[in-house]
Amino acid sequence: MLEILNDIVVENNTRLVLFVLDGLGDLPHPDYGYKTPLEVAKKENILKLLRKSALGMAYPVGLGITVGSGPGHTALFGFDPIKYQIKRGILEVIGMDMEVQKNSIAIRGNWATVKREGNKFIVLDRRAGRLPTEENKKNLSKIQSILKDIEDKFNVIIQIKSGMEHRLALTITPKDENEKLIVDVFTNDPQKEGKEVINFPPSSAIGSILEEINSRVFELLKNERANYILFRGITDVPHLPNFEQVYKVKPLALAQYPMYLGIAKLFGFNTFKIDNYENITDYFANYDFIFIHYKYTDMAGEDGNFESKVEHIEKADKIVEKIMKSDPDVLVITGDHSTPCIYKSHGFQPTPYMIYSKRGDVFGINNDFNERECFKGELGIFPLVNNIQLMLAYGRRLQKFGA
Repeated sequence: MLEILNDIVVENNTRLVLFVLDGLGDLPHPDYGYKTPLEVAKKENILKLLRKSALGMAYPVGLGITVGSGPGHTALFGFDPIKYQIKRGILEVIGMDMEVQKNSIAIRGNWATVKREGNKFIVLDRRAGRLPTEENKKNLSKIQSILKDIEDKFNVIIQIKSGMEHRLALTITPKDENEKLIVDVFTNDPQKEGKEVINFPPSSAIGSILEEINSRVFELLKNERANYILFRGITDVPHLPNFEQVYKVKPLALAQYPMYLGIAKLFGFNTFKIDNYENITDYFANYDFIFIHYKYTDMAGEDGNFESKVEHIEKADKIVEKIMKSDPDVLVITGDHSTPCIYKSHGFQPTPYMIYSKRGDVFGINNDFNERECFKGELGIFPLVNNIQLMLAYGRRLQKFGA
């Protein structure tokens, strides 16, 4: 499809807004009259748009497939989430607001407790007793001089940052921007206590750096409960299409959580971290494609908190009122996946999808915006990857294909 779009996308001055309520979709809940949060929530501003909107249900990857935020947003941006995979290491790094370069290696890690038996390290606790976050930060402060020595030895730049409890993330970036490390190792984690740490082969440049880190860390911290690092999700920065170049728009991403800004940045968006949504339209100037991310619906779903999800949908409805004051030509309201409250996790169900067209060139056949109405909508059940071409079409940014 991208090959076709390259030939038919045109520039104009229409403004397109993508408002993503993370984990929006849900299932009928037995404790709430077998309704979903979208069915219960008051949505006066969204309902005002129904007569100029088309509805449907969209699946991020395929029917029956549960997805994470990476593939969900890749699909939302119009790219095949199977072809363009953003792996966990890079997601962890950008989710912690760490800078990456095109030749960086991204790695997620755990502090662990190990003991040495000869030349072997045996894992006693893969999470070092779920190390408190403050202790994690203190350990990282202790090893900074070690990392500086390793940077000089291997001619790389090492960033490391603590996450919650025992978690951490790091990047390794060659100082020579033309040099790229080959990802030929993936983990040293045996996945079980009592097992030997997996040794990285000496032929691996990345493995050699990580072995050096742990050798020095263990010598310094061997008497501490967190005395070793288990590395996982070792990945390079994926080569992804540039959103602006492909779709001929000037894109902006607005979010409160760094991971979603990071995903957008990988696709070439300009990004801005917001503290709240009060003056959301103040950021719209100079951009004609605005992606706005709203996390709280997903958080409520993962907590299994139906009433909280209703509340946050209603708060999102107030944001829609603010968005509409900017007079967008196209507004999409959808999710990146479903997070049913009865699951307390992501679900495989498709996500509700609504596209508003200022021109009103839709059938406008629905009476509400919720899962049941979206299943009856004119768009039917369709791949979420079609989102962008729908937005471009309703925004008069696609010319005729073929003679």
